[in-house]
Amino acid sequence: MNIKDITYKINNHINLTKQEIDFIVQNYTNNHISDEDMTDFIQSIYTNNLSDQELYWLTIAMKNSGEVLDLSDIGQVVDKHSTGGVSDTTTIIIAPICATLGTKMLKLSGRGLGFTGGTADKLESFKGYKTELPIEKAKELVKQNGACMITSTKNLAPADKKIYALRNKTGLVDSIPLIASSIMSKKLASGGDIIVLDVKYGNGAFMPNKHKAKQLAKKMKIIGKKDGKKVKIVLGKMNQPLGYNIGPQLEAMEAIEVLKGAKNNLQKASVKLASICVALDKHIPYFFAKLKVKKTIKNNSALTKLKTMISCQGGSLDLFNLSYPTPTLNVKSKISGKVTGFDTKKLGQIVAQMGTVKINNTDEIHYEYGVRTFHKIGNKVKKGDIIFSIYAKDQTEATKIQNSLLSCIKIK
Repeated sequence: MNIKDITYKINNHINLTKQEIDFIVQNYTNNHISDEDMTDFIQSIYTNNLSDQELYWLTIAMKNSGEVLDLSDIGQVVDKHSTGGVSDTTTIIIAPICATLGTKMLKLSGRGLGFTGGTADKLESFKGYKTELPIEKAKELVKQNGACMITSTKNLAPADKKIYALRNKTGLVDSIPLIASSIMSKKLASGGDIIVLDVKYGNGAFMPNKHKAKQLAKKMKIIGKKDGKKVKIVLGKMNQPLGYNIGPQLEAMEAIEVLKGAKNNLQKASVKLASICVALDKHIPYFFAKLKVKKTIKNNSALTKLKTMISCQGGSLDLFNLSYPTPTLNVKSKISGKVTGFDTKKLGQIVAQMGTVKINNTDEIHYEYGVRTFHKIGNKVKKGDIIFSIYAKDQTEATKIQNSLLSCIKIK
């Protein structure tokens, strides 16, 4: 087989065989295909698309390029994945709720990427929390506590890591079949039986609009069903931060607030996703699952479960009793009016550039840095009201970004 011949077939709308797709993925992963030739192959998919069957074969080839987790000794396991967003801390809220209700979850989470914060970084805000655990140890914790949150194993879908890096380098990230195969190769390798996919769209998400989000969701659902998984898609709007806090420690604190009973957009999204997970796992109507989910928050059982989960992985419980420190700088509105919108992506980028996300592998994460917002779209604001609180290295650093932050919120 020859990659140039296979690329020619895609460009001329001739269906590929499973063997041809396996050949491409295996040989590129093992450095037997050049980046130049692989770029041509990816470009051909980007331009011409793939059939559903070809897309499934591509996903399975990527999945099988490394370790595939066997969680059968745990029982039925639910996996939840978000396609990314700003101030999305739902995993830290959902996992203990599901565990409390007997819905098992082994959550493999990533680190911050671009303008979105990573769940692993937020978990490490609990000082001492070990995000890197052997899979066998993580499985023990699922058996013991009902849920465990760790980082992805290094050998999980290595083909996806290499192909994604090339896509990123060559500007070929924005392709629905390639995004679908990337996400689902990791999900299928993670071993979950039920997969709940939270697909975000809007100016703070990778999918710019609902139409594109639906297209991606449809492809991911087809892949999951072909592999025998139960897949549920939830579309979520991301035209403003999901929560109020942006930054690892601030977001961890907000997750705790939700489990203590705070009612806001983050709480609504978390309750919805947790209810879907429980309903699918327990084969009960969504309405009944939602009642059970809300009860775990009302009686503090989910909060207690999160404390147990954090402690079992070496994390400090200090954040559960910590009050917000004095901000480095408060940014006030210069006008009165109503909040009509956010530049959510820019807001996420500003916080990432404060040092809350690793831009390079050698960077140190400043977990305590970040920004608190105080308003949502539709809220009325008076001149002089605080609209952002900045937590930065010092006053000088905070002052540098205050005007950029003001440009992220639209008040009319």
